[in-house]
Amino acid sequence: MRRSIPALFRKLGLGAGRCAVCGAVMTDGSQVLCDACAEGLPLRTGGLCPTCGAMSGHETDPPSQCPDCRLEPPPWDELYFHGPYAGRMRELIIGYKFGNRYDRNRLLATLGIEAFEARPGRTPDAVVPVPLHGRRLVWRGFNQSAEIGRGLARRLKLPLLLHGLERTRNTPPQTSFGFKERQINIKGAFAANPARIEGRRVLLVDDVYTTGSTLRECARTLRRAGCAAVDVLVLARTRRDL
Repeated sequence: MRRSIPALFRKLGLGAGRCAVCGAVMTDGSQVLCDACAEGLPLRTGGLCPTCGAMSGHETDPPSQCPDCRLEPPPWDELYFHGPYAGRMRELIIGYKFGNRYDRNRLLATLGIEAFEARPGRTPDAVVPVPLHGRRLVWRGFNQSAEIGRGLARRLKLPLLLHGLERTRNTPPQTSFGFKERQINIKGAFAANPARIEGRRVLLVDDVYTTGSTLRECARTLRRAGCAAVDVLVLARTRRDL
């Protein structure tokens, strides 16, 4: 089934010829993904909690807030994501972040755009990426959240606030911790710039939602600095909290 991604890529000015994921040669020059990779990157629009993205039930079920969010809502209003962190999506993100596949940058930004536009919601005033600490940024060479946010900001015609939120501590990678340890590890690791975000509705952008510890700390920091409202967009979400 043909997806909307090729049309979005034409608007972004990308050419085609080979699949952006697997490199397969495609006869249709308007396509960006081959059929197999497109089918492996389904857009999830149902059977999920619109607040935290927890997936349950069938994909055709309407979005419904989960019991956890009804009892203890996260410090944001809505969460947008493209699909589960598995299969093609997981391969795509890991290759991008750790395999020097910067050529996938616009594809990932476009997946984020598709996720945001698939569900009606309010338009933010600005886009704020989850920041990397300076040392981590030098080591990796780019901030994947900032690059995804850049594509979103361009598409929505919004300012990208690269310094709206800053990382003040170079914490160990969250992947080495469980849920409780992640919360402790990330606590107090961010600072917001009130001059940039006060009174604004912001879209907080990251690549993957695992336990949500980093996003919660970022959202709390933004709200304490006077942000009027926070929504979150990630490319992928794990199927269950760790």
